[in-house]
Amino acid sequence: MAIVLRFYTTSITCTNTQLIYILLVCTTNSRAMNNESIGVLEELVLLTVGSLYEGAYALTILEEINEKAERNLDVTTIHSVLRRLEKKTYVNSEMGGATAERGGRRKRFFKLTAAGKKVLDENMTIRMDLYNKIPKFTFSTI
Repeated sequence: MAIVLRFYTTSITCTNTQLIYILLVCTTNSRAMNNESIGVLEELVLLTVGSLYEGAYALTILEEINEKAERNLDVTTIHSVLRRLEKKTYVNSEMGGATAERGGRRKRFFKLTAAGKKVLDENMTIRMDLYNKIPKFTFSTI
């Protein structure tokens, strides 16, 4: 069975399989165009923000990632990633109170949003689906 798709003034005829492929490509491209995709470092920062819950600010995020992931990042990198994630609405932030130990400066605390949790869930599902497809015998010792 052929399906006719009309794009503005152009029409194309395709099979069901081709239609599924077109929809997958459109969905993937739409997701990327909407800045919904995230990189590995963004995912790591998102996971850390979520795990630190209400105590997530740049320095605690940095320390947690450097310790747990054995990375050697600097605070400027964390600030850049947090700005991108906030722009994508995956985290939101609010300023905490000023403290004497910080010379009267305030900390910006970050929280994972529902959209951030959703993108983490989607990434985890994809990763686990692929991981579970690795044959058990692949790494067995003989």
